[in-house]
Amino acid sequence: MGRSSAEAAWQAVWTRRGWQARLLWPLSTLYGLLAQRRRQQFAADASRVQRMPVPVIVVGNVVVGGAGKTPTVLALLAHLQSAGWHPGVVSRGHGRHGSGVLELQADTPASEGGDEPTLIRRRSGVPVFVGAQRVDAARALLAAHPQVDVLLCDDGLQHYALGRDLGIAVFDDRGTGNGWLLPAGLLREPWPPGPGSAFVPHVVLQQSRHATPPCLPALPDGVVGFHATRRLSDQALGPQGQRLPLEALAGTELMAVAGIARPDAFFGMLRERGLPPQEAIALPDHAAPENFDAVLPRASTATVLCTEKDAVKLWPLLLQRPQAQRPSVWAVPLELHIDPAFFAAVDRCLLPHVPGGRLSSADGQQTA
Repeated sequence: MGRSSAEAAWQAVWTRRGWQARLLWPLSTLYGLLAQRRRQQFAADASRVQRMPVPVIVVGNVVVGGAGKTPTVLALLAHLQSAGWHPGVVSRGHGRHGSGVLELQADTPASEGGDEPTLIRRRSGVPVFVGAQRVDAARALLAAHPQVDVLLCDDGLQHYALGRDLGIAVFDDRGTGNGWLLPAGLLREPWPPGPGSAFVPHVVLQQSRHATPPCLPALPDGVVGFHATRRLSDQALGPQGQRLPLEALAGTELMAVAGIARPDAFFGMLRERGLPPQEAIALPDHAAPENFDAVLPRASTATVLCTEKDAVKLWPLLLQRPQAQRPSVWAVPLELHIDPAFFAAVDRCLLPHVPGGRLSSADGQQTA
């Protein structure tokens, strides 16, 4: 079974409480008990949770797979910068070589920084530090960049050691699936959390490919939910900053490559835009650059389309090849259109940390 077929099969299991999910349910019970014990240990011992001198926003998933954390982080960074904040980002850096703390530069390869942090650094230009211990990464970032006054943690709702001032849980149109924990369902932790549970997210953002919002997952008391629509950009990006209208690719021979959690979602969005790939290659999430290097020779006459996350690994490989051996490779960015009320809710949560009332609690707009 290929990577794409296996992914689709698991998604089907996690959508309903069929016989496959029921067979896995005992393992889900064990997973839930272990996760609950870990949460309780952190909740019972406040000294295990390290607070930073600046507010910390954690953006993460309650469900397994790509629900849209990184686009949400990028949107938040743009909003915070426009509101006068000086944000920085910390991340685990999944898929990178090494586990120590590293500051990403504009030219740091994805193999060292991780594909998602590398994309965030290049798109936003803000300080980005990665490390297996996010607390260490956060401290190193603040020491190196004292102007940073708010930290975003890319993924980490289940990482309790780094204290948070705002938790944002990102869902997609799968919702909570069949409502069971891994491996019988989509959930990394019980949802909705029980009354009084520690580390409950403050805000839920559900993303959908359709303008009509799906039903939001059940929300605990005090948690607010918002909707975002995601679609492919009208323009593809080239390895040297070129831009190409997507419509110019209609009718051409296309190969699609995706090394993300849900590659079929990307392939489906291409088809919806009238760009059905003749070949769709699904690679593992956070696939190593050598996986992409093996794909390039197969694109002899086809134009290759990939996600921005894949491009940070594909483009360097492409530029290392002689000109005659370079296929045409374009990244198709994902656009996220978020309910403005989401940003207003974020601003209200940050208001206690604002010296001199830089933000208005009513609408989150910058004030004099």
